[in-house]
Amino acid sequence: MLKRKKPFFYALFLILSTTTLMGQAFIHVKAGNLYKEQQPYRFVGMNYWYGMNLGNAAKPKLRARLVRELDVLKELGITNLRIMAASEGPNDAPWRISPALQEQPATYNEDLWKGLDFLLVELSKRNMQAVLCLNNMWPWSGGFAQYVNWTTSKPIPYPPPAEGGKWLKFMKYSASFFNNQQAQDLYRQHIKSVVQRTNSLSSIPYREDPTIMAWQLANEPRPILNNWKYRRWIRQTATYIKSLDNNHLVSVGSEGNAFLPVSNKFKKEHKSKVIDYSTIHIWLQNWGWYDPDKGEKDFEKGLIKAKKYIIQHARTAKRLNKPLILEEFGLARDGGSYAKEATTQLRDRYFKEVFDLLEQLRKQGYPIAGINCWAWAGEGRPRKPKAVWKEGDDFIGDPPFEYQGWYSIYDTDDSTLEVLKAYAERMNKIGY
Repeated sequence: MLKRKKPFFYALFLILSTTTLMGQAFIHVKAGNLYKEQQPYRFVGMNYWYGMNLGNAAKPKLRARLVRELDVLKELGITNLRIMAASEGPNDAPWRISPALQEQPATYNEDLWKGLDFLLVELSKRNMQAVLCLNNMWPWSGGFAQYVNWTTSKPIPYPPPAEGGKWLKFMKYSASFFNNQQAQDLYRQHIKSVVQRTNSLSSIPYREDPTIMAWQLANEPRPILNNWKYRRWIRQTATYIKSLDNNHLVSVGSEGNAFLPVSNKFKKEHKSKVIDYSTIHIWLQNWGWYDPDKGEKDFEKGLIKAKKYIIQHARTAKRLNKPLILEEFGLARDGGSYAKEATTQLRDRYFKEVFDLLEQLRKQGYPIAGINCWAWAGEGRPRKPKAVWKEGDDFIGDPPFEYQGWYSIYDTDDSTLEVLKAYAERMNKIGY
C-alpha cells in the first residue's frame, strides 16, 4: 500500500526538481522575477555572440583567448553571456560569420559544436550562465534569410554595406521566413539538434545543464507585414522547445516596440504563457535618436528617448508579470570614432544613466532582471578602424556586416570597465 508523501519530502522533491546532478539550480521564474535556487537572480551581462567560435576545437589560440576573457569578465562581475548557438552557411557568403556551424541544412561543423561544448564547460567552472540564441533576423549569421534561400533558391538581397543594398527589401525577404513552412521545418531540425545535444566534454545533455539560462528564438525578429503568422511562430516554436526541454526558460529575443512607439508588438509577443521573460534592445544611433557628429546636445535628446523607452516597456512587463531584460544596448566611441584609441566619455555616461534608471525602477517594484551590454570585444581588435570583417580577422563585438570598431568594448577600455564593475557589484549585492 502506497503511503502519502509527507510535506517535508514533497517540498524536498520540488526543490530537487529544479536542480541537476551537478548540484546547481536552473534559473526559473517566480512571481514575475528570475530566481536561482531560492534567491532572486539579477545580473550584469554581456553580448558575446562569437563565444562558440572562440571555442573552436581546431583553434587552440582562440580557445586560450576565450579562457582569458572569461576570467576577465568574471572578475568584472559579469555573470551572464548572450551567445549565438546557430550560424548558417555557406562560408563564402558575404558579411557572414565564418566558419558557420551549419554549413548546409543538417550538415554541421563538428569543431564548432565542440566549441560550444567547451564554452559551456568553462562558464560552468565560473558559475556563469548563458542565453543561447537559435536564429537571427539579420544576415551576419545566416539566420532567417539563409533558411529562406535554402528552401526557395532566391538570392538574398543583402542590405548595406552591400552596394545598392536596401534595408526594407532585405527585411521583407528575411521576414518571409514566417510564411515559409519548409524554412521553419529546417529551423526546427536545428533546434532539435542543439537542445538534444550531449556535451562531448562533460557528458551532460544540454537540456540538463543549468549553465544554460534560456533558449532564445531569434535575435531581433521582426514581423514586418506578417504580424499574425509571426506571433503564431513564437507560440509554436516556444511550445516545441518546451516539449524537448522543460528545464530551461524560453525568450523571444525582441527589441520591443522599435520604430513603433504606439504599437502593442511588445505586449502581444510576450503575453503567451510559453514565453518566460521579456526583452528589449535600445540603439540610439541606429534608430536615428543620436548623431555623434552633432555632439553632446544631440546625445542628451537621445538619452531622454532611451529612458522613456525603458520606462514604457517596464510598465508593460509589470502588467504582464514577467521579468524584463535589457539585453542589447551600446554606444559608439566619442565623436563616432572607430579607432580603438578614441575616448568613451559619452558611452560611460550613457551606461551610468541607464544603470541608475534600471536600479531605480527595480526599487519601485518593476521586474528588472538584468542587462546585457553590446558588446564584448576583449582582446580582439579590428584589422583597421571601420574595416569590413573578413575570415581571419579577430572576432570582436561588431558583427561581420557592421564596420569593425563601432560598438566594441575592449579589455583596455578602463573607464567603461570601471562603470560595469561598479554596477555589477551593486547588482550582486541585491541578487543571487
